[in-house]
Amino acid sequence: MDLDALDTPALVARLAERLQAQGRMMATAESCTGGLIAAACTDLAGSSNWFERGFVTYSNAAKTELLGVDAGLIAAHGAVSEPVARAMAAGAVARSAAQVAVAVTGVAGPAGGSPDKPVGTVWFGWSVDGAVQADRRRFEGDRAAVRAATVHHALRVLAGLLAR
Repeated sequence: MDLDALDTPALVARLAERLQAQGRMMATAESCTGGLIAAACTDLAGSSNWFERGFVTYSNAAKTELLGVDAGLIAAHGAVSEPVARAMAAGAVARSAAQVAVAVTGVAGPAGGSPDKPVGTVWFGWSVDGAVQADRRRFEGDRAAVRAATVHHALRVLAGLLAR
């Protein structure tokens, strides 16, 4: 099935099937989405069978305190960066009972962008069985559109990783 064609609730259902079939639990580490990925997951009845916890780490201090992201990493690369997204994903697994995690950090707008990281820039991190992958995307639209696209991309890629 083409995961790109699924709406977010259908995508969550597919992700839930895969996690349960594999006996895995999932965690989220969210900055720019403020818990929307966790909310999308827990909108599905029975999500306690596969969703372990969500971390909303909007501030840099929260990323450090809750996920163990090195403050030096944030200082060197900025919160919206590949190293921080990777560290967030790894930290979510390390600080939970989950085997799988997705992390997002980005600039949802309308302000806060820069030439290097314009509004709509989002870094993603996924941790599956200790292997961490990252991806950068730039989404168009207003704050709500950027956040919705971020949720969908995060879940779509994770479902794809679990299909391998």
